[in-house]
Amino acid sequence: MGQFGVLTNRKRAVIALIHSIAFLGIAIHGFVAPKAGILRGAGMIGDYVLLAIYVVVAAILLWLVRISRGLVERGYFVFCAASASSALVRTILGDHLAPPAQYLRVLMLSLAVVVGFLIVRSHSRFASASDMTPLQSETYEQ
Repeated sequence: MGQFGVLTNRKRAVIALIHSIAFLGIAIHGFVAPKAGILRGAGMIGDYVLLAIYVVVAAILLWLVRISRGLVERGYFVFCAASASSALVRTILGDHLAPPAQYLRVLMLSLAVVVGFLIVRSHSRFASASDMTPLQSETYEQ
């Protein structure tokens, strides 16, 4: 499992996948809740809080891209970072000035979910292969 620098075990991969699925649901819900954007003068306190959250999340995800090892893991974090960045753009500009941001966010999170499933599956396959080796207590000497 040396191909992973962050999602090094099945538990971490499952937690990341659950987060991706939850945020995909939130992103899909964003289609029924149009954003006016901060620049259009409709910025409320909640919009500024969302702006701060997306800046922090995007920065953390870009850092995770940097420290991830394998191409699959790096791709997963790139998709998540692109999704957070498009949500940031959508919060600032609104749906009127950046209509693709909404679709890009859903697309990137959908790709992250697919890659997340592949990562969890690779951890599961590795775990099931190691389950086949006998434990010290199961080997008996003659």
